Amino acid sequence: MDFLRPGTLAGALSAKADRPDAVPIAGGTDVMVEINFDARRPAALLDLNPVTELTQVATENGRLRVGATVSYTQIITGLGRELPGLAMASRTVGSPQIRNRGTVGGNLGAASPAGDTHPVLLACDALIEAASVRGTRLIPAAEFYAGPKRNVLAPDELITAFWIAPAAGPQQFAKIGTRNAMVIAVCSFALSLWPGGRPGGSASFAGTTPYGAGGTVGTGIGSAGPVPLRAVAAEDFLTDELAAAGLWESRGTLPDTVARRFGELVAGAASPIDDVRGSAAYRRHALSVLARRTLGWAWESYRKEAGQCG
Repeated sequence: MDFLRPGTLAGALSAKADRPDAVPIAGGTDVMVEINFDARRPAALLDLNPVTELTQVATENGRLRVGATVSYTQIITGLGRELPGLAMASRTVGSPQIRNRGTVGGNLGAASPAGDTHPVLLACDALIEAASVRGTRLIPAAEFYAGPKRNVLAPDELITAFWIAPAAGPQQFAKIGTRNAMVIAVCSFALSLWPGGRPGGSASFAGTTPYGAGGTVGTGIGSAGPVPLRAVAAEDFLTDELAAAGLWESRGTLPDTVARRFGELVAGAASPIDDVRGSAAYRRHALSVLARRTLGWAWESYRKEAGQCG
């Protein structure tokens, strides 16, 4: 096994172009486990730790650009106010040691349907930045996942960052497992309320503001299908109900019938399977409960904070 250790992003992209079979590694929390258990034996490893360009966080056109090797711990401690949903998901990843080393970029590269950060990226219309010696492109999160543990990256591409709008309203993340952390989710759900409009998932947003007109809702489902996915019908339903009742403006009590129907639509969007962690029927039921609960928590926060979230 060859070990490649470029010192710059340009060097990393060149190495990936020369060796498309090289597996990128930063925290190593997924790759090294597979190697240690002899489940994977790549021809080469491409160590991205010396590439400082991948550790940077910046703001541009109203969005945060978070480098691919920014750790979960850094997101929790440094970006928790701007990205509360992603910080919540990051807190459920592994142990403190894993959170210190693991990265959202690695979670994206692994593309596991059970990855904890995927639902939040979907709920927030994140864009994944992929680069190669041929150039850079932005991929909407909803288009990034190609199948179980597969993504749409070309063989010569590396994940260099993800772009995400700071929260403009309450966000929530919850998952079902045998314990709160250090466990693979049986299923998970993320919710984001956008009182001023959901950020667009367009791969081109230069010169635009991230918000449209009118309150909208974002969702993300994990570990309940071959890929992470949005509950689009549930989003549309809740968006319409909140607008029709004037609840974005009045911040009134959310009807229980609306919350229950939202949960049903979230469950209906999933396509789970039976496995050792849970049955398909249990996953659908759990998602319905998670959707109702997270909506209740988020709406109560929205009412209390008087629009001063994020």
